[in-house]
Amino acid sequence: MTRNAVYGVALLAFAFATAMTISAIFIPDWISWSATTASGGTISKTIGLHRACSTFDGLTSCHHYPQNDDCRGSDRSFCSMWRSVGFLMSFAAVMELATLVAYVVIIAGGREKRERGWKVLVGMLVLVGALQCMCMSIVAYLYDNDERFFVGWKLDNGWILCTSSWCIAVFSAAFISLSALVFPSEGGYELIPSERQHI
Repeated sequence: MTRNAVYGVALLAFAFATAMTISAIFIPDWISWSATTASGGTISKTIGLHRACSTFDGLTSCHHYPQNDDCRGSDRSFCSMWRSVGFLMSFAAVMELATLVAYVVIIAGGREKRERGWKVLVGMLVLVGALQCMCMSIVAYLYDNDERFFVGWKLDNGWILCTSSWCIAVFSAAFISLSALVFPSEGGYELIPSERQHI
């Protein structure tokens, strides 16, 4: 039987994971590159799910990504996969918000909802984790195999946030499942003091 305390701890962790997912969607640095020029300046490029930014000596310019030029000829597969990651991350964020609502309903719904609701909640957490794991894997595959990511590029903050978020979701699912199987049912009968004395 999963207790309120277990749900509460899992809810806090998952709320943090949801914030990481939303941040990962909007920050433009899933993959980044930087170098120092001969004059001592710094050039950097970062690519996010929907924006790419370039910085030269402290001046930053950003544009929508991927652009039409990134989706022609042999680059079509890259463009399709990158856009798929953006869609899957947005879908995962929607599922995370729905999961937060499920947490609140279960916690506020009393003993019966806590006893039965954990299976639905675990299913939602696993789905969120699977979606984000797919996103992480696709970006890692593109990073390893696409020619545009040459020496000096690295997986950056957005990718790390995505990875951390799905790990929290999966560990939360395991934590809730374990507590449901290990903890005894709530509200079990206890001996009153007079009966304990006779025993």
